[in-house]
Amino acid sequence: MTADHSILAADPELAPLWQAIHDRLSAGSAPADIATVTVPDLAPGAVAALKSWLDTSAQRRRGRTRVPRTDRGVKVPLPPLLDALGLTTDTLQSLVEDAVGRAVVNRRHGRLAAAELRREVIRHAQEQLPHLPRLRARLTSGADEESAAAMRRLIDSLASITRSLPHTPPRTLAKLAHDHAGDPHYFDPATGPGQRLIAALAELADRPEPTRPDHIRALLAEHGIIADRLSATVLLYQVRALGDGPIDRRLNEATTPVALNLLDLTRTPPRLAPDPLTVVENPSVLEAAMECASTQPMACTSGQLRAVDHVLLQLAVDQGVPLRYAGDLDAAGLHIATTVQQTYGAALIAMDAALVQAAGDLPSAIPLGPLPNTTDPDLADRLKETGRVIYQEHDAALSRLLDPMCSQRRASPLVPRPDGGERSPGR
Repeated sequence: MTADHSILAADPELAPLWQAIHDRLSAGSAPADIATVTVPDLAPGAVAALKSWLDTSAQRRRGRTRVPRTDRGVKVPLPPLLDALGLTTDTLQSLVEDAVGRAVVNRRHGRLAAAELRREVIRHAQEQLPHLPRLRARLTSGADEESAAAMRRLIDSLASITRSLPHTPPRTLAKLAHDHAGDPHYFDPATGPGQRLIAALAELADRPEPTRPDHIRALLAEHGIIADRLSATVLLYQVRALGDGPIDRRLNEATTPVALNLLDLTRTPPRLAPDPLTVVENPSVLEAAMECASTQPMACTSGQLRAVDHVLLQLAVDQGVPLRYAGDLDAAGLHIATTVQQTYGAALIAMDAALVQAAGDLPSAIPLGPLPNTTDPDLADRLKETGRVIYQEHDAALSRLLDPMCSQRRASPLVPRPDGGERSPGR
């Protein structure tokens, strides 16, 4: 018989059969090479139809069938089925594509093409990066058709930028990225290519890849590459300096917070006075300190630690300046605090259970969220009881962070003047 293709394709009970054949064709089998196909979850009606097409009267009388049920499903012989339905191997693919609703894509051909593409990328990497065997292995492990062009660009850019190290005179990372990759941000440390460049330099230096921003920039500098050292700044307020350099003078002459960048702290670093330095996470704390004319030495990292922050903290440690650190009582703030405490030996202030108690039932409107595993258990328990973040802008935190006289002035907005009038505190 010759069956109607559209009826066969639209029969829902036969859908698992066409899907199984579609899968075999997509896996790389040619229609003429498929002897049998095993179909799981084939409905009794479909099995009955197959038996009516394929089994002879003699087979039925003897209880035998050409479509036996196995542990994996119903086993269907394909060539006899094509003959019974008047189909050919040339028309089978169009039938199953109509039934399944998508074209057959030969995955085997795709795998072969991807394998050849990967071999080509590996050959190119071997030619361009013979001096970086470890990085080559990482670059070529996941090459595919979509990423091949990007991978070749990365390989060529890395080869070009590492071909003559160190760069003399030193050049900025943005300039090198522009000249060697056509994009000044291509090798930014936070990007994939930037991380590959760091890995390349670490391999050339035969050392582990650095993770701290200041260590990354130090590695780049060793190879004549200057990472951004002007845009990111750290704020210092009421910090005295004992040297006579330009940064020392700026600190000693300033009446408001001084923004120092990485170049300031590395080219002409100040010699800090040995007064305890309170480092805070948020600039609003420095605003509060200015409001009450605090004389307490303070610095602000403005959130997550960057290279400039690490350099300042290390400078303080090297010069014997006692460090205190305070951040928001949330996951990010606690994580930063742990880093500063463990790396630089800072004492944590206004980050304990007592502060949570002082904040009372008005912490903030922001849900707390998960806490780092390193959080002090008592603090974690108290925070979880409140279920809210406590920010440094809270009065309970500010009263702990600022010096006692400043806290008193903040509590009394106006104080009497000798002439009977009133004046703002600290003015």
